[in-house]
Amino acid sequence: MSTLVPTSASPAAPDAQGTESPLVSVVIPCLNEAENIESCVTAALEAIVRMGVAGEVLVADNNSEDDSAQLAERAGARVIVERRRGYGSAYLAGFAASRGRYIVMADADLTYDFDEIPRFVAALEEGAEMVIGDRMDNIKPGAMPWLHQYVGNPILTGLLNLFFRTGISDAHCGMRALRRDVLARLDLRTTGMEFASEMVIRASKENLKIAEFPIEYHPRGGESKLSSFRDGWRHLRFLLVHSPNHLFIAPGAILAGLGTLIVVFVGAGLDFFGRAWGVHALIGGALLMIVGTQVLALGLCAHAYGTYFMGERDRWFDRARARFRLEHGLMLGGAFILVGVVLGAIILATWISHGFGSLSDEHLAVIAASLLIVGIQIFFSSFLLSILGLRRS
Repeated sequence: MSTLVPTSASPAAPDAQGTESPLVSVVIPCLNEAENIESCVTAALEAIVRMGVAGEVLVADNNSEDDSAQLAERAGARVIVERRRGYGSAYLAGFAASRGRYIVMADADLTYDFDEIPRFVAALEEGAEMVIGDRMDNIKPGAMPWLHQYVGNPILTGLLNLFFRTGISDAHCGMRALRRDVLARLDLRTTGMEFASEMVIRASKENLKIAEFPIEYHPRGGESKLSSFRDGWRHLRFLLVHSPNHLFIAPGAILAGLGTLIVVFVGAGLDFFGRAWGVHALIGGALLMIVGTQVLALGLCAHAYGTYFMGERDRWFDRARARFRLEHGLMLGGAFILVGVVLGAIILATWISHGFGSLSDEHLAVIAASLLIVGIQIFFSSFLLSILGLRRS
């Protein structure tokens, strides 16, 4: 849980940390940054004073094991201690404790120039609801590992833009700003480094007005807390989990469509790719069709859960659930089951007519079994979707 550390007034910047309701809150997450935190707090306070507005600097100390909290307080910051470790945890605690109309975020490692604070506030004053810095064209030598600069950040930002159409150039920049009144709409929850991605995704889904402009990125002071592969995977995992269309729907549709084509062509004895295919190709096609149907069903359930329990909105899913009901799914599943049962009955009748000898209808048997399985999947997945829909208000 978070605890509030009492702060003393800053003799260096009395106007910035006064009792007046602040316009700007600069929130700085901090974990063992004794080497840098005083410089960061001082720079932030000086930027607020130069703006001539009421403001505060709030350090969300993430249960540091050094003197970071004491040093930040001595420099003039208001300090809270968030004992649950994590980049997102620190920011969530900092947001909850901040009082400003505008919140400016920046790391405690000297990588960002706090003199940029007025530009972020000005963009919010001009109508933006979130402002994000773009570091990628202004990275100082040694400030960012090549793996992050040329592989990790471009790939993750590209996927985020592909999945959520944000149009952001640098989705993981740590210096950004937002209006306090949008926090409830964002409903931020993640506790780790994926917090940066969550902010952008939620802002996109809520159709916030996002501004972006270039800033410089400097070499950090002290030891980095970032784990390239672990934190990169957490970002990627978060993007996939929050995009059922790309994680489930698209792959499921491709698998089911390809499998259906194979079953139709092979089952009908048609040639494709210049040759006839046997029962093994039919089994492969049936497998693709069954797996694809299951993945599609999982995607629809993921959409339903996101819509009914997490407040997500997706125009495609909203149109689909407005048009289709439980009965449509039951009829579709029932139709597959019926065809499968009829084919099975034909196989059984043929077997009986041949004196219960060896079966030779392998192709028809594979098709019948596949249709039965797909029909059962659709039938019961429809019930599951309906159960999730009971949450609908």
